[in-house]
Amino acid sequence: MDGNVIVGQSGGPTSVINSSLAGVYKTAIDRGAKKVYGMLHGIKGLLDGQYVDLSEKINSTMDIDLLKRTPSSYLGSCRYKLPEISEDRETFDKIFKILDDLDIKYFFYIGGNDSMDTIKKLSDYAIVTGSDIKFMGVPKTIDNDLAVTDHTPGFGSAAKFIAATMKEIIRDGLVYDYPTVTIVEIMGRNAGWLTAAAALAKSDDCEGVDLIYLPEKVFDIDHFMARVKEIAAKGRSMVIAVSEGIKVADGRYVFELSEHVEFVDAFGHKQLAGSAKFLANKIGAELGIKTRAIELSTLQRCAAHMTSRTDITEAYNVGGAAVKAAFEGETGKVVVLKRVSDDPYMCITETNDVHQIANIEKKVPLEWITDDDFVTDDLIHYIRPLIQAELSPIMVDGLPRHLNINA
Repeated sequence: MDGNVIVGQSGGPTSVINSSLAGVYKTAIDRGAKKVYGMLHGIKGLLDGQYVDLSEKINSTMDIDLLKRTPSSYLGSCRYKLPEISEDRETFDKIFKILDDLDIKYFFYIGGNDSMDTIKKLSDYAIVTGSDIKFMGVPKTIDNDLAVTDHTPGFGSAAKFIAATMKEIIRDGLVYDYPTVTIVEIMGRNAGWLTAAAALAKSDDCEGVDLIYLPEKVFDIDHFMARVKEIAAKGRSMVIAVSEGIKVADGRYVFELSEHVEFVDAFGHKQLAGSAKFLANKIGAELGIKTRAIELSTLQRCAAHMTSRTDITEAYNVGGAAVKAAFEGETGKVVVLKRVSDDPYMCITETNDVHQIANIEKKVPLEWITDDDFVTDDLIHYIRPLIQAELSPIMVDGLPRHLNINA
């Protein structure tokens, strides 16, 4: 084949993002790529001239197997927003000069919503300048908020970790003979898919969480306090799942109701944390009930010991599908998953125009959120196939073995 390949990772890490990287690398090599470069720290690192020849780092099928099982972004990541083409052509000229110097003909970017914005701008600039480089997006985000695709790689494993962890928290909370309230804060800025996964904890061996609050609906603190008081009056402990991005009627995040230090990233996103703590403190002060606030925080992103085999397999497949599509001439596209069957569960890969995906958030449909502070069976049935089966880590000396680019 003509030319080389480059691949990068961007945005928040997941437990299966490197499986997509492995899919890109292995498929590109199998299809005759001369070199497969890896951007270090995404497009920002590339602008700084940071990249590696992956064939010097991945030396065997065992390395590929380890890479698939290694959590977080092997190549490093970034949260860097490319400027608008009309405002800063110099940045794009610099990127394309680097790509031309490396004889790059195929560019792959593994990431979520903001990363697809990068693919959109680069593919648009290639059209404007007549470049023949193919640009393909490979979906990734635990938030599951990419448009068009049925779901995103990374979500299933995070959902599996959340559901399993909630079962353990519930067992812990029910050991006492007096009521306690445990509030678990789960990632999700504007989309509540991850928090909804807490509903999967309910089963024949588990009572399940009592209340679930997603950012798709306005959070009513007075209603919340009334529900807590109602359940506590029954004399039992409760576990509540809340999205970090829940907002009150005036648009403020719940965590903003208490004193906090505000941090905003390059895409204008506020760093979210503290909603569970605020609510736990309010319950303790006003209702006199023992409370505990738990933030799953980054634990839910890279729990590779709890990886869904379905998820890691699909992550590998979308990486391979992106290479296949690009080598066949497609560009400005994103690989998406299309569910063709629920029983048995089956998804296939397709490609879709990046302009229909970049900067568009897919939220939990309101009809999947109940009026009694929970989610519907339809939402549970949507998530459940994505958490199925396991892929155990390769253990060395009692601990998971990972592939480290700096080792």
